[in-house]
Amino acid sequence: MISFEHVSKTYPNGVKGLKDINLTIGDGEFVSIIGLSGAGKSTLLRAVNRLIDITEGEITVNGVSVTKAGKKQLREIRRHIGMISQNFNLVKRSTVQKNVLSGRLGYYSTIKSILGLFSKEDYERTREALESVGLLDRLHTRSDELSGGQQQRVSIARTLVQQADVILADEPVASLDPITSRKILSDLQKINREMGKTILVNIHSVEMAKAFSTRIIAMKSGEVVFDGTPEELDGEALTRIYGRNILEEKEEEADET
Repeated sequence: MISFEHVSKTYPNGVKGLKDINLTIGDGEFVSIIGLSGAGKSTLLRAVNRLIDITEGEITVNGVSVTKAGKKQLREIRRHIGMISQNFNLVKRSTVQKNVLSGRLGYYSTIKSILGLFSKEDYERTREALESVGLLDRLHTRSDELSGGQQQRVSIARTLVQQADVILADEPVASLDPITSRKILSDLQKINREMGKTILVNIHSVEMAKAFSTRIIAMKSGEVVFDGTPEELDGEALTRIYGRNILEEKEEEADET
């Protein structure tokens, strides 16, 4: 469970990224965070594993305070939180296998990490994770030889090898075409349903949020302005979030073409 209690974030320039956020996200939920650019989506997501420090309030994961955690405890917390980003965050010249194995680094000493001394079990975990995203045949391929969609699937496999309970995905499909985007979100949905992972996705596409999520949270000017099921995200709610019913507009544009 992830809990936000009166969480606020004010940046040094005075911009308020988050304003008194109170949320509880249960185990096994697939939550999409939507809203306009600058609404606070990435700030909310990155605060979960403290890539961004909040100004006020407290965030807890499975009852442990991320906000108050010291360096050692934060490292322990981050073992259980996977991160997928828009730019994939892979070492491009390394093989797929090495990039996926890097998900285990939090479980090894600095010396073993530097030397790459991974266990047989971790090599097997890597093979299983790659098989689950359909990339086992690319095990020894350099990561920069893969397509964008394949690289993102390597990132997903890395979180599986990490054995993360929570997967944070910050605009994971922003640089991908619509068909590949649906494949990536379908992979995440499968992981959510079959493995019970809690998934938080920051996404611009309302259509995809409605198609793959069990819950949608909408941000506007650092505040939560909608929190409900995909079915509850109707025209009135969309107008409150975006200033207009963007789905209705797209339907009208499609009819015209």
